[in-house]
Amino acid sequence: MTDSALVDLLGLVAFGELLAFERMAADARLAPDLRRRAALGEMAAAEIRNYRRLADRLGDLGVLPDDAMAVYVEPLQAYHDSTEPKDWAEAVTKAYVGDGISDDFIREIAGALDEPDRGLVLEVLHESRYADFAAAEIRAAIEADPRVANRLSMWARRLVGEALSQAGRVASADRGALTALIARGEQVDVQGLFRRLTAAHTARMAAVGLNN
Repeated sequence: MTDSALVDLLGLVAFGELLAFERMAADARLAPDLRRRAALGEMAAAEIRNYRRLADRLGDLGVLPDDAMAVYVEPLQAYHDSTEPKDWAEAVTKAYVGDGISDDFIREIAGALDEPDRGLVLEVLHESRYADFAAAEIRAAIEADPRVANRLSMWARRLVGEALSQAGRVASADRGALTALIARGEQVDVQGLFRRLTAAHTARMAAVGLNN
């Protein structure tokens, strides 16, 4: 694997962590009580620590984090700008669905990395406690009002459509080294990648009582 491929992937993950921090800090204001507001704030703090680990690794490689992240700003920012949640239920659904797809996408290509970078990337992906937290909130919202399930299911369908669209832009961007990681050095099978992402998303939705 070339250093350029590593830099490309680290830049992608680093910007994702930076955006996750910003989004969680903003979403905390939608929390219905201080307990959940604090919980999301703690998770936001973990994201910025993850960003720092990736930025430090890029520095070790002689690369400015800004330079490594720049190519991904437009597609990732476009996703978040087009999927701004209106309330707490939509915020946690976005976290559960959107971050789940993003993490699956990164895991698909991180396997081509050498150690210790493979371990670094997998470690900084969103912790399971965040997914568990979001899933519990979705189930609680549906239990309190079963009608919420339809609204959140439609919201989730919009999220997955936007996420896969922007993932396609990342996968097909003019970043040959990253494309080689996705393809494991062979012909790029973006459709196969998206089929696997969609299957994982379907299972994730069913686990919290949402419909595809």
